[in-house]
Amino acid sequence: MTNNYPLFSVENLRVAYPQRRGQSGWAVDGVSLMLKPGEKLGLVGESGCGKSTLGRAAMRLLPEPTQIEGRVSFGGESVFEMNSSRLRRFRGEAVALIFQDPMTRLDPLMTVGEHCIETLQAHRPNLSKSQAKKRAIEILEAVKIPASRWSQFPHEFSGGMRQRVAIALALLLDPKLIVADEPTTSLDVTVAAQILQELTRLCAERGTAILLISHDLAMVGEYCDRIAVMYAGKIVETGLVDDVFARPQHEYTRSLLNAALHIQKEEGREEKAEGRGEQGNSQLAPAGNLPLLTVTDLQQHYSLETNLFDRLFSRNRQLIKAVDGVSLELERGEILGLVGESGCGKSTLSRTILQLISPTGGQVKFQGTNLTALSRDAVRKHRRQMQMVFQDPHACLNPVMTVGQSIADPLFIHKLATPEEAKQQVMQMLERVGLTPAQDFWSRYPGELSGGQQQRVAIARALISRPQLIICDEPVSMLDASVQTQVLELMLELKEEFNLTYLFITHDLWVARFFAIALQ
Repeated sequence: MTNNYPLFSVENLRVAYPQRRGQSGWAVDGVSLMLKPGEKLGLVGESGCGKSTLGRAAMRLLPEPTQIEGRVSFGGESVFEMNSSRLRRFRGEAVALIFQDPMTRLDPLMTVGEHCIETLQAHRPNLSKSQAKKRAIEILEAVKIPASRWSQFPHEFSGGMRQRVAIALALLLDPKLIVADEPTTSLDVTVAAQILQELTRLCAERGTAILLISHDLAMVGEYCDRIAVMYAGKIVETGLVDDVFARPQHEYTRSLLNAALHIQKEEGREEKAEGRGEQGNSQLAPAGNLPLLTVTDLQQHYSLETNLFDRLFSRNRQLIKAVDGVSLELERGEILGLVGESGCGKSTLSRTILQLISPTGGQVKFQGTNLTALSRDAVRKHRRQMQMVFQDPHACLNPVMTVGQSIADPLFIHKLATPEEAKQQVMQMLERVGLTPAQDFWSRYPGELSGGQQQRVAIARALISRPQLIICDEPVSMLDASVQTQVLELMLELKEEFNLTYLFITHDLWVARFFAIALQ
């Protein structure tokens, strides 16, 4: 690499996916950008604008039928002309990609330690296993993952902890460029700050550049030098962060900034919340009636022992108390916000309430029925009235089912509609969550959608059976500010229309303040 070339450059890049009926055009259309060593560039834009496609195209990670034009170079060398051996070294050693969904990078059958050792030995075969483990533990501890969790599997981590593992794997090989695609989506504010402080420290110490793909304008403003705003596949505005924030030139940039401020705006939210509370209180259960949901001293403990023998006979068992003595109540029509840092047990609590995992102790009562005392079949009968919007939309979307089939599936499972009625209801729901034209999205598969679009499908699927209780586990964490506002307002409208009860789990205090009447 010589000083005559930028570290990384994209020139007139155009990307088009294999066309489907009624679809045409470029997902990325004529994009050009460049990064110098150690520079931090933030790429922002709404969900589906082409940000992630740009990052994957630059590393040649798109499927073969995809049409790609233009040039991507690293240190003057064309990425599109690299042979398979050079490309393998390029990925990881020169450029590392941190995906929006950590499970894209993690194998559910491998422990965290095995992931680290495999990555290091694949690129640095001269390292001994002990040297590789020492290096891996250093990086894991830098992203706040203790060495005691070395032998655990991805499913034993929270969503935020899994993302930290993915970030650690990207840092292992000291790349010159990190392409970070929503790297802190599932992390709370404090942990996100720690992660990004670590990334920016690497930039300063090692000349590492960062292309930070995000919908979080505040994060880009805090940690990036320059910003590029993307809309409908094009870069519509670039410049220094302070200049663009102070004097946005494009209408879309101005609307994005206004939407972010709307969520954080304090003035008027209290009055609006009080109005909702007074209206909602008239719909709450009369005094003396049982709460819709009662959680009493709920516990969920996990053992760190790796085999059954150790779990049964070990004298010094190591336990992780993911949920430890939690009690709460929700009345009908109420909204309860539950906030906390990544890894504190929020997602585990939600899954335990729904009996997706059996609790270690305590009780969960829904409409007066103790779910913890029921068989699996008996619990299943209550599931229509209790739905969940997961943090990771892949958790509820079957990759071989179309969007329309996925959303309609609960209607067929609970025998709520005929095929004709189901399609009509799904079309209406697609329109309401902003996936338009609905006919187009009906026939797509989850893999053809952006992360934000997948999350909107998950929300539509949860709402389609008109449940009484919806547990929302970071339901808007993957959406940009403008779409966050639309989805949150939609969920509030649906609450009033159907008298829904929400347990709203988030790490974002601004989102919790915007959405929840009561905050725990």
